[in-house]
Amino acid sequence: MSTVRVVCQQLAPRLGETEHNRNLGARAINDAAMLGAQVVVLPELMQSGYVFKDRQEAFELSEALDGPTLSLWKSLAAELDIIIVGGFCERLDDGQVANSAALVEPEGRLTVYRKAHLWNREKLIFTPGTAPPPVVQTAVGRIAMVICYDLELPEWVRLPALAGAELLCAPVNWPDAPRPASERPGEIVRVQANAAVNRMFIAACDRHGEERGIDWVGGSVIVDADGYPQAGGNAHRHEQRLVADLPLAQARDKYISAHNHVHQDRRPGLYLPSP
Repeated sequence: MSTVRVVCQQLAPRLGETEHNRNLGARAINDAAMLGAQVVVLPELMQSGYVFKDRQEAFELSEALDGPTLSLWKSLAAELDIIIVGGFCERLDDGQVANSAALVEPEGRLTVYRKAHLWNREKLIFTPGTAPPPVVQTAVGRIAMVICYDLELPEWVRLPALAGAELLCAPVNWPDAPRPASERPGEIVRVQANAAVNRMFIAACDRHGEERGIDWVGGSVIVDADGYPQAGGNAHRHEQRLVADLPLAQARDKYISAHNHVHQDRRPGLYLPSP
């Protein structure tokens, strides 16, 4: 069975230093291409940094779809024959901004997803997306996108799985929080669970580097359709590059026994509240 090489590049974008972040991202994309990657995933808000003071600061750092970051990613995707998924602060109308992710294909097609489920103070800054995660038929398989906290909502992750996604790419910024010494980050565990209950590959790319007093899990992970990490899977507060060769066709087989299918066994009529 043929495989697709996926690379997650866990990096440390700097808040407000958009030129530095473009250069950092470009280096990471080139490095992934040198490793033979067909898909590279970058962190959430890679273009701008994350911990904005307010909406105005975010708007000043935001970019339209024809801005310098996506223009650069388009050029690199075409030059390197690689699919790029990464986060950026998207400029909307009337001073609004969205926490967005772009999927850029070598042929020049651009697909944008706006984060629907906003975490904590993101609700004070971003306009939430209203469209479901897009599922894109690419040259290497059917790829979908969500962003960070979207992964905590199992109904939202199931939507692209039901729509035929084989690989879910998730740019994330997971703020670190206390946990028992023997436990791995819960965010990683939930990625594994989402992959297993949908039989879908997931590549979640976190960041590292302190920003305005916030540290990050550094929990980038690439998970197979059975929910097992193929790369990453533990907190690592430094730059890291995860590489995994994924047999995406396995995600089309939703059977987990001769008589059990992870989607056909669903009984949505039982899950709705009684009138």
